[in-house]
Amino acid sequence: MNAQNLLSFALTLAGVVSSAFLSFGQSPTGNGKARTAEDYRQFAMQHDGDASSGAKFFADEQKVACSKCHSVDGRSGKAGPDLSAVGGQFARRDLIDAVLMPSTTIAVGYSTTLVETKSGDEYQGVLKQVTDSAIELMGADGKRVHIATGDIKEQRGSSVSLMPEGLQAGLSLPEFTDVIEYLVTLKQPVNVLTSHRGMPETIPQLTHPIRLRPFLSEELRVPPVSGNAAGNVELGLVWFGQIPGFAWRFLVAHQAGKIWLIEKHESGDQKSVFADFIPEVFSARGPNGLLGLAFHPRFRENRKYYLKHQVFEEGKIATVLVERLAAPDFTRDSGQPSRRLLKILSVAEHHNGGCIEFGPDGFLYLGMGDSAPNFDPQGYGQDLQLLLGKMLRIDVDRRDAGLPYGIPTDNPFRGRKDARPEIWAYGLREPWRFSFDSVTGDLWVADLGQERGDEIDIVRRGENYGWNVYEGFELFSNTHRKEGAAYVPPIFATRRKHGSAVMGGCVYRGDKHSSFYGVYIFGDHQSKRIWGLTQNNRSLKIIRHLATSPQAITSFATDEQGNIYVVGYQGMIYRLDFTGAKFDEPVGDSSAHATIAPNAKKSAENKNEQ
Repeated sequence: MNAQNLLSFALTLAGVVSSAFLSFGQSPTGNGKARTAEDYRQFAMQHDGDASSGAKFFADEQKVACSKCHSVDGRSGKAGPDLSAVGGQFARRDLIDAVLMPSTTIAVGYSTTLVETKSGDEYQGVLKQVTDSAIELMGADGKRVHIATGDIKEQRGSSVSLMPEGLQAGLSLPEFTDVIEYLVTLKQPVNVLTSHRGMPETIPQLTHPIRLRPFLSEELRVPPVSGNAAGNVELGLVWFGQIPGFAWRFLVAHQAGKIWLIEKHESGDQKSVFADFIPEVFSARGPNGLLGLAFHPRFRENRKYYLKHQVFEEGKIATVLVERLAAPDFTRDSGQPSRRLLKILSVAEHHNGGCIEFGPDGFLYLGMGDSAPNFDPQGYGQDLQLLLGKMLRIDVDRRDAGLPYGIPTDNPFRGRKDARPEIWAYGLREPWRFSFDSVTGDLWVADLGQERGDEIDIVRRGENYGWNVYEGFELFSNTHRKEGAAYVPPIFATRRKHGSAVMGGCVYRGDKHSSFYGVYIFGDHQSKRIWGLTQNNRSLKIIRHLATSPQAITSFATDEQGNIYVVGYQGMIYRLDFTGAKFDEPVGDSSAHATIAPNAKKSAENKNEQ
């Protein structure tokens, strides 16, 4: 995963500056020969370490002092992410690179914020609290700094990790390898939530995996680029879709703000620029940029389509929803100005959601993340007076008084003084991708979790999906819990060993005779795994590991024939080929069918009653 990008959920192993860094470039063994980062990488990849010794170095303040910034007990709360499951989540090479190149892989929510006050003081740290009156930063030393909003002259994000370069310099090659070995042993306990059918310990693989067919030739792939003024931030593909009514025309959206037209012909495929919004789109840092696109249900008649992206205005990042108009021949944007429908200010530089879709009812749905510091300390996901952490639903064909859009009459909170009328459902953390089942109309949402795992939900009118009271099936915090509130459990929740960023997919509705017909197909950005599941009354029935993508996954898509496509972050599009594979084939693993334990259903029911 790539630094500071939504699509970069890789870990930051932040430490603190100690005496070890003063000798950077010198040989830890005292032989006078300087060690390079590559020396450490190669040694740790080629040798086993001693995990018990690595644990001591991890806590040793004279060595690397990792424990000052990281917990390993699942509690978090420090300047860096909790590492209790990091060994099951990342490969050995990823862990090595995270230590050696801390600014290349920064976990979302743990980027550095720089603040300059009007009196000339400067602070840097991880954003922990944001209120109308003040912000709170935590530095690498674990200390919190409270800064009044009125005292702030400038606040900006940084692409440089709080962890300094050269952490390995105070260690010999074997000692560094010991630390890596310790990190490898940190895995989520097997006994966590084993009673939940929706959180299986293992996901069986198909005997005959589905195949991924390249949809684009190598010449037409759209490679990652650097964002505008983004430094080391790499931006890639985020969206793909068929232009309605044109079986041979597709659009590919790049996070930087450019949209490409792909035309498929027997004589050869062609690629051209459909629109270039790079000057309008903010993609300089964090998981920002052009994130979603949706065609109006009557696109062939009115040529309207919609974009969701970030802007940087008056010194603040905001998410906007805009209406655009295609040219009469549908091969490019018209060039006319955007009509802005919605602007939502960001609190932090991440968790702004990513998807917009028109539902079968003709209304536009928009997923918004909590846009909060990690853990959502102010409880935005549960606050009905905010649009953050919600699924929104608006009518783009009508305008209510004072609004550039209409509020559907059956929106659940319309008419309530204590709630925003745009809200359709709430209690979400980061609904990056969602889709509607073309047969049942079910709204499938993939919501990214905080520490323990991500979840898959079927979202319905007015329901509360728990964040930040619940994370997946687990109680997360009682701080913003309300008496009498009902929290809807997910269908499925990942464990961190399965991946770190679930990418919502689509229900397959292609070949009615296929065993995959009606299967919800989705994946994970970091692990590149593609899964399929079936459910009954929002309880998991069967889940399978279907295949592994050649590239990091950012999205899934369907065409008018029901084919499913995988969007690769590094520029390729793949079509799923189910020929020769069977979703319901017997497998040897006893967990193939996620049979419910006697107390699991009761737990889920209790969650709804709480």
